[in-house]
Amino acid sequence: MDATTAPHHIPPEMSQYGEENHIFEIMQNMLEQLLIHQPKDPILFMINHLQLDNDNVPKIVILGPPASGKTTIAMWLCKHLNSNLLTVENLIAKEFSSLAAAARKHYQINKRVPSMQLVRLIQDRVSEEDCVRRGWILDGIPETREQALMIQTVGITPRHVIVLSAPDTVLIERNLGKRIDPQTGEIYHTTFDWPSESEIQDRLIVPVGISELETAGKLLEYHRNIVRIFPSYPKILKVISADQPCVDVFYQALTYVQTNHRSNAPFTPRVLLCGPMGSGKSLQAALLAQKYSLVNVCCGQLLKEAVADKSKFGEVIQPFFEKDMAVPDSLIMKVLSERLNQQDCIQKGWVLHGFPRDLDQALMMDSLGYKPNRVFFLNVPFDSVLERLTLRRTDPITGERYHLMYKPPPTTEIQDRLLQNPKDAEEHVKFKMDLFYRNAAELEEFYGQALTINGDQDPYTVFEYIESGIINPLPQKVP
Repeated sequence: MDATTAPHHIPPEMSQYGEENHIFEIMQNMLEQLLIHQPKDPILFMINHLQLDNDNVPKIVILGPPASGKTTIAMWLCKHLNSNLLTVENLIAKEFSSLAAAARKHYQINKRVPSMQLVRLIQDRVSEEDCVRRGWILDGIPETREQALMIQTVGITPRHVIVLSAPDTVLIERNLGKRIDPQTGEIYHTTFDWPSESEIQDRLIVPVGISELETAGKLLEYHRNIVRIFPSYPKILKVISADQPCVDVFYQALTYVQTNHRSNAPFTPRVLLCGPMGSGKSLQAALLAQKYSLVNVCCGQLLKEAVADKSKFGEVIQPFFEKDMAVPDSLIMKVLSERLNQQDCIQKGWVLHGFPRDLDQALMMDSLGYKPNRVFFLNVPFDSVLERLTLRRTDPITGERYHLMYKPPPTTEIQDRLLQNPKDAEEHVKFKMDLFYRNAAELEEFYGQALTINGDQDPYTVFEYIESGIINPLPQKVP
């Protein structure tokens, strides 16, 4: 797996805010635990609680319907994060435990463990040294709202809850092809994940309870319970579509569990998005602005607004627009400075795109004190940009925008009248792409801690990577 874990270094602008909030949360959590447990020796209890409350380890719950792949994702996360996987099966398999033996006996007869026994098993397990030191991932637990509340009542609080989701028809089809390796517990599939080694193939078995009728019954029960579990984790729960390649589900889950919930933005974000035309900068800026209440600063739009408003700068810019000439950098910088100096940008932060386009512009911006604290380069292959832009069309009558591949017009009548913006012509796109990549290397070198993201994927996946880059500390460059 080529996924990067979050570094432990905290930038200066985050440290004070994070420490103050962390102290407050520790005190609040400690008071809650005292009220819950009412120990005879509060001082000793608090010392033990602080030792258990290790903020550097995973505490994750992964839920999902049958065949959603939750166990696979949980196992991969455990391997990647070097954590402990907790399942009903391995909890009741614990040796030299009368509690586990009683639960095991009940499970063999009824195929489930009583909630009280299950929660006590979890409580014992998470207090063991390896879970305290390396954290834990609960796979498929809690199954009901009752279990969720009981787990919370005994002071076990996950930091991240992931719920996998997929259409029932997809899940039933997946379940019918499921096979299990009895030696390792690894799960395979006759269609999607068949082992290459004949030795493994020969020993695979069909698990019980995977017929279409049995799966439908389990799905019905799951849907009835999961809607009641959701309110138990209002701020830490994320739903991820499981109807996509398992690797994509894993990366989205990994990105999420590396986020910190104390604050979505523990510093004032000043975000710079760089990338060629068609790389999706505008959409990502809009998503960031919406989620984090940032000011969306599009440089090209600022210049157009200045001309439309007939401002003092707009009157100077207009002749350049009329002659289709580049606006001088010094003039662009004056318009940009005026916007970035406004109170909303100072208080809320901003996400900038469309400037700087080269090293000279970056140096000019830096010299005036406009220093982004997060920089992202959206990397999109040339062919993908051509496909995105050259197939765009506009209906001159309705103003509706279409794409000949992704959003074709509904009728031939509309298609016949569609027009292409001259800026979307292939020659113009190639020219702009060449111009960007001629300057990109110098820009990336200037912004030494910039993060490069694959922009040639689902826009919401791209957003999750950008969001992770904003929330997490910047990686430390090796000299």
